[in-house]
Amino acid sequence: MSVIESDVLGSFSRSVERSVEGPVTAARRRRNLKVYFTLVALGLIPGLTGMSAGLQAFGLGLLLPGAGFIAHGAGGLLILGGVLGLFWLSCIAWFWAGMVVAPVGVWLGAALVAGATAGATAWPPAMFLAPLAAVLVFGGLHFRSAQRQARDRAIFEQRKTYYQESRDAVEQRVQEEPVTAERELTLDQLKSMRWVFDRALQPIGEYEGYTIIDQFQPAALRYQINHFGYALSLMQRHYTPSFSGYLGQAQRNLIETTLDPKVWSYWVLESMWGHLNFSDFDPCAKDNVMLTGYFGMQVNAYMLASGDRRYGEPGSLTFRLNERTAYEHDSHTIAKSVLDNFERSDFCLYPCEPNWIYPVCNMYGMASLASHDAVFSGNDVASVLPNWMTQLQTEFSDEKGSLVGLRSYWTGHAISIFNGEAGFAFFANVFSPELARRLWAIGRAELGACVVDDGQGNPRITIPREAMALIDTIDVGNYRPGMAFVYDAIAICGREFGDTEIAEAAERSLDQDCGRVENHGVVHYAGASGMANGWAARAKISRTGDFRNTFISPPPDSVARGPQLTEASYPDVLVAKAYSHGDDLELVLYPGRQSGSQSLTVERLEPGRGYTVEGNDQGILFTADAGGTAKIEIRLDGRTVAHIRPQ
Repeated sequence: MSVIESDVLGSFSRSVERSVEGPVTAARRRRNLKVYFTLVALGLIPGLTGMSAGLQAFGLGLLLPGAGFIAHGAGGLLILGGVLGLFWLSCIAWFWAGMVVAPVGVWLGAALVAGATAGATAWPPAMFLAPLAAVLVFGGLHFRSAQRQARDRAIFEQRKTYYQESRDAVEQRVQEEPVTAERELTLDQLKSMRWVFDRALQPIGEYEGYTIIDQFQPAALRYQINHFGYALSLMQRHYTPSFSGYLGQAQRNLIETTLDPKVWSYWVLESMWGHLNFSDFDPCAKDNVMLTGYFGMQVNAYMLASGDRRYGEPGSLTFRLNERTAYEHDSHTIAKSVLDNFERSDFCLYPCEPNWIYPVCNMYGMASLASHDAVFSGNDVASVLPNWMTQLQTEFSDEKGSLVGLRSYWTGHAISIFNGEAGFAFFANVFSPELARRLWAIGRAELGACVVDDGQGNPRITIPREAMALIDTIDVGNYRPGMAFVYDAIAICGREFGDTEIAEAAERSLDQDCGRVENHGVVHYAGASGMANGWAARAKISRTGDFRNTFISPPPDSVARGPQLTEASYPDVLVAKAYSHGDDLELVLYPGRQSGSQSLTVERLEPGRGYTVEGNDQGILFTADAGGTAKIEIRLDGRTVAHIRPQ
């Protein structure tokens, strides 16, 4: 086996001739076959032994959803088609909202109805036609799966021809990371971030400007809230680490909005119809990495960037369902939930909604542990990551070497949904730069053909028809056709791995194709969902390694001990830079509405000491009060520099 075969995506520790089923998946499938053939044997007994027509119809209904109606006569074949359609819809409900009872209920319910409504005698051909129908349906599904695997193997062989060259190029690009002390946001970047601030600074429990469709899949409020929080933490960590003020308030609003039952009470339903649990709806207990992983990242990123440790206090993150029922948590119990679920799952990776394991959601889970380790000097990632990576490689890779979109915890079956490498890479970079670069090496190479001239000499992203199978052109934040999410993901990955060319091409495409709107100094994309707009804002401000460092690397020590801007009026004052070297404070500010004088509050100054403000306003002198606080007036006119130094 070649080096490339063992290295590509971190999942190719196999040859393409070997089965991609890991031992846990294989065991699940063997169990499935045993259960199904037991049902077949039981289902055929009534017909073979001459039992009543009702029992024969019920038995045949165990072979295939709706097959029992064939015992009623030739018209039962039409009913079979209808039941199969209903069963397909029930599987969608199972996938969409963890409704495990739906497919079981349709299959068993159809068998019971067929048995209860059977006539005096069963239609004789049913004993042949029902098994035949089962063979045709399951054989057809197997044939489609074999076709897909053959296509995937062909992609695998193609990937081997270009992987190493792309991997080398990735390694060359990711070396440069910008220095926090030298960074500031441009006015255009601030305009995009204002879209996030306008939502985050709403009173807790208000959702104006959010996409609201359902609370089960990617359009759910929690995902928008999480990603808005990531964007704000990234801004604070890399551009404004010495600013709390409305930036800190916005992040806390988002964290505490997640505790609103409107955001998390979907878990009540999923617990009932997925776990048959009708009493304990704790969202941080079993499964539900789609909350604990994402939310843990958000909370820990805020604490890491700000130095505020309030969410480590017991009960600081309490999910209150009603006056009688509340589930007390904090950042530690959420991290413990993620770790415990990893350790008790046969796959190590564990489900979002009941039954379905999404590798990308589990990357959020691992990243949440990494960020918790960073805040509290823990060791959780080291304890679980080796097994997690092994299971990711053996249980969650397909024939082309990609990570599968999702796999059923109970049956082991994988579902082929979009799972492009670019969608995984920057998340993996938080806890495994090696895996992240492998993923991006494939993603970048396959996106290369999508970088074209926009007709004015500038690169942009255009997806060729032949590449559509590898790229999902649906905005997952609203389930509508649209390219915003694709462009966002490409831009974020490009920035994370230092690939300026493709990042700028994606951002240009976003502006050209997705309805860029600027209204009163706020930029958003009219054709994009709430989450896609949040991703777009983060893409605009991201640079090499920013996503990773937001979650695992605190600001420099000088920030923790130096002066801090704690109060400024939003949106009158837009903070593009706030950085302390230990005894000073560098600020770059813009007026958000109009030029004029604005009041700022600065804390953590040396009590009683005199300070000067250098920059656009020369000669401002002030003295810190006994508590080390001072209020100063600064005139804002375009880009305004204010460097506060001790006299």
